[in-house]
Amino acid sequence: FPFKSVTESFASIIQGLKVQHLTDRVIQRSKRMILDTLGVGLLGTNTEVFHKTLQYSKIFSTDVSSCVWGQPDLQLPPVYAAFVNGVAVHSMDFDDTWHPATHPSGPVLPVLLALSEAFPQNPRFSGLDLLLAFNVGIEVQGRLMHFSKQASDIPKRFHPPAIVGTLGSAAAAAKFLGLDQTKCREAIAIAVSYAGAPLANAATQTKPLHVGNAARHGLEAALLALLGLQGNQKILDTEAGFGAFYSKYAPQALPALESYTFLLDQQGIAIKRFPSHLGTHWVADAAASVRKYLLPNDRIKRIVLRIPDVKYVNRPFPVSEHEARHSFQFIACTMLLDGGISVHSFHDSQIGRLQLRELLNKVELEYPPDNHPSFDTLYCEVSVTLENGNCFTERCDTFYGHWRKPLHQEDLEEKFRVNSSTVLSSEAVEGIIRTVDRLEDLEDCSLLTTFLKGQEVLGSNSISDMS
Repeated sequence: FPFKSVTESFASIIQGLKVQHLTDRVIQRSKRMILDTLGVGLLGTNTEVFHKTLQYSKIFSTDVSSCVWGQPDLQLPPVYAAFVNGVAVHSMDFDDTWHPATHPSGPVLPVLLALSEAFPQNPRFSGLDLLLAFNVGIEVQGRLMHFSKQASDIPKRFHPPAIVGTLGSAAAAAKFLGLDQTKCREAIAIAVSYAGAPLANAATQTKPLHVGNAARHGLEAALLALLGLQGNQKILDTEAGFGAFYSKYAPQALPALESYTFLLDQQGIAIKRFPSHLGTHWVADAAASVRKYLLPNDRIKRIVLRIPDVKYVNRPFPVSEHEARHSFQFIACTMLLDGGISVHSFHDSQIGRLQLRELLNKVELEYPPDNHPSFDTLYCEVSVTLENGNCFTERCDTFYGHWRKPLHQEDLEEKFRVNSSTVLSSEAVEGIIRTVDRLEDLEDCSLLTTFLKGQEVLGSNSISDMS
């Protein structure tokens, strides 16, 4: 046991990990996560919840500032830039998802981009600096989620990004700012006192605040640690510390640096094709398979969804876009009716359609005992019975976009183009794609924020000069 405590092992790993620990697979997977997160965040700047949190954040001002994505003339203090950009990332539930269940990128990336702009160094923060700190933030979240079997299932009480995301944000910021091991430990301890949000606010405008607050509070924790604020030195070791969030809490020290490998090297990330709860993506693919058997004049009598019992995604008649994103029934009926699901599917005009409401009335849920609420093992069966007696059933074990069936790079880039072009010029959109693609070669990662503001890039650090 090389460390005095589990908490000490985390501090040591946060401080000690080097670029050399990043394998090619980790770099490629994290670049996909970064590109996707930027795209859904830019799209999210069109949402009502983003504009409400932005209006609030404008109250604050400082001489040190960072950009708000997609807003060329707007700067905020770094913690509030991280906050509103984090809200934007999760505003449509379109961001990436890992197992055990959490949204890992949204709490981390906004923090690092805010810091790269607000606290320029000499030499500047490089693309490799960004990739390393980003992966430290992702890694801390993944390791913490393995401390309790409860975390392996889709959550029931707390929303994970508000818990592990806050600590991941603090770890990433501590790494980026070059904090020593003691201050890394303090950043984690402080972050635990910022963590937590109830799952009852799922399917409301408040849920995106969980990711925004994780980003903001993790950054605040790192900055307070930098200034010397102290917390419990064994915060991760006790049930009264981080263990307060999970039952059967069993923390373990991390491996030594000499033999350390990132969790992202072992398992990829799920990237969504449309903006809704990850569990509904199994339903969508199964429903799409059933739809192939249906004729335009077929009349549906009964729809059965065989799914895991996840209460907060059981919403028979959603009345808002946020409820629709958390409704097995809505996703199944929308796919059967339209043959596809997009951002537009969640507009009020689509949710209130008479045809859709008629289909929703015909949906029944069944919970097979072998269908556990885990993003790694769950499945969905959709059975549609017609009035003429014909019945069609299809099952989805792994949807397209899951880590076992990842999006092709061209589909990921197309998702990014569609999302980001709602607020950026085509030149800025393509500039971000090229920049992320060669991020490990970038001398100054704040180039990304220049593109995110929609500004023209000039000078020796442009992508064209990186070869």
